[in-house]
Amino acid sequence: MSTLLPLSAMIPTRLLLLLALLPICLCQSLQGVLIDCGADVGSVINGLEWLPDSGYISAGSSKVIAREDLVQTLFTVRSFPLSNNVFKKFCYEIPVDGTKKYLVRTTYYYGGVNGNTNPPVFDQIVDGTLWRVVNTTEDYLRREASYYEGVFMPTGKNLSVCVAGNTYTDSDPFISALEVVPLWDQLYNSTDFRAHALSLVARHSFGYDGPVFGYPDDQFNRYWQPFGADAFPLSNPQDLAVSGIWNLPPQKVFHTRLSKSLVEPLTLNWPPGPLPGGVNYSIALYFADDHASDSNNSRAMDITINSVPYYRNLIRTPVGLVVFSSQWPLAGITNLTLTPAPGSTAGPLINAGEVYQVIPSGGKTLARDVIAMIDLRNHFHNAPADWSGDPCLPSRYTWTGVTCSYGPRIRILSLNLTSMGLVGLISPRISRLTALSSILLGNNSLSGTIPDLSSLKAVQNLHLQDNRLGGIIPPSLGSLQNLREVFLQNNNLTGQVPPNLKGKEGLALRYTPGNPLLILPP
Repeated sequence: MSTLLPLSAMIPTRLLLLLALLPICLCQSLQGVLIDCGADVGSVINGLEWLPDSGYISAGSSKVIAREDLVQTLFTVRSFPLSNNVFKKFCYEIPVDGTKKYLVRTTYYYGGVNGNTNPPVFDQIVDGTLWRVVNTTEDYLRREASYYEGVFMPTGKNLSVCVAGNTYTDSDPFISALEVVPLWDQLYNSTDFRAHALSLVARHSFGYDGPVFGYPDDQFNRYWQPFGADAFPLSNPQDLAVSGIWNLPPQKVFHTRLSKSLVEPLTLNWPPGPLPGGVNYSIALYFADDHASDSNNSRAMDITINSVPYYRNLIRTPVGLVVFSSQWPLAGITNLTLTPAPGSTAGPLINAGEVYQVIPSGGKTLARDVIAMIDLRNHFHNAPADWSGDPCLPSRYTWTGVTCSYGPRIRILSLNLTSMGLVGLISPRISRLTALSSILLGNNSLSGTIPDLSSLKAVQNLHLQDNRLGGIIPPSLGSLQNLREVFLQNNNLTGQVPPNLKGKEGLALRYTPGNPLLILPP
């Protein structure tokens, strides 16, 4: 069952209390893709299979960290070059089921691979969404690795996870490991992933003082951090029957807790550290009480966050429950307070909690344009290194040579790949980029034929000069009403120059020098 607690208009959100009504997972094998970035061979670590990254990215270079006391996935990184302060993104592309949401975790350990003392600071991106800034400096000074987690819904058949340079430092971005794990539908399903994503702020097992744990305790390999110096073991753990709670937290988080033995409030500075304001957060708090069957105690409590009521008269149960909000405003230092409800004879307790920042989805380029661009990329033997991920998003990281529009539909407006050293063919699917106004592919080594461009009604400039193109000049070019420039010189074209092109008013047409087999008009 679920209970809805309405809040005042000052809090634009809702709270739900869910009991253990979800199906129990009987399978324990971890699904998903675990990538050891920069590694040239796969490995098995703690029962999990890690793959080399060559099947998921072609850009960047592998570098080895000269330390012997690292876990295996930190021995190598993939590093990506900055070039003349032109900031590009470099993306891993992971095949996914577009109907599922995914946990994405990126791990970073610098190891001085770029020759600088301090690690670079750079952006990380998922599909078209600018996820967050990666700053590993403090962790690196403590000789520790850093990781970031989020939950995302793919925008297509591949999920792209990217790093990108920015203005904070001039050192090359890098990555040590990448994990992409599918989540069950009922996990975090209060968030509309068509419009938002979740970026992890904190995930803690309260009263636990051991090392970080994930799989196999957590079947999705979510990392749970310890919180609280003194563990409070349960006196009657056999009385707990926790299973199938919403979000499926691992059983292990219910083996310890933070609590008060007296009937008085319990206040935690959690999540630790200040939080940026002006955004909303998704909060989930987990509870199970091994004394809840004691008829001599009333075990109700109220929950406030920064003195704002979060949930009233929460009655704990041995089967476990979760209280959550999908949109809760926080800023600065956060205090979570659990207060015994009037008449309660037992102190408060809490087992675990998660906080995510809710971030807006960056959207996506029109699917037809994306498909056409991928096919164009695949027809080039040496497409630009940053031609992966979304071609237009985020807007500061469009593909090299690509200009986009950012209206209700995000379209590709022009291609300028002049003098890029391209080798290969011009894909016929370029004709599906129907918003194009300019195609500038001059001074490369492109071969094959000029595809049919009759569907490109908006094109004004077609520059194909100084390549190795053969075949005829398509007569359909003459039907393009907006065409103003056609540069075809220095190729290997044959046949006649179409009369409707030669006589087109206002058109700058160049087909010589070169093209020795072309039949020139009288």
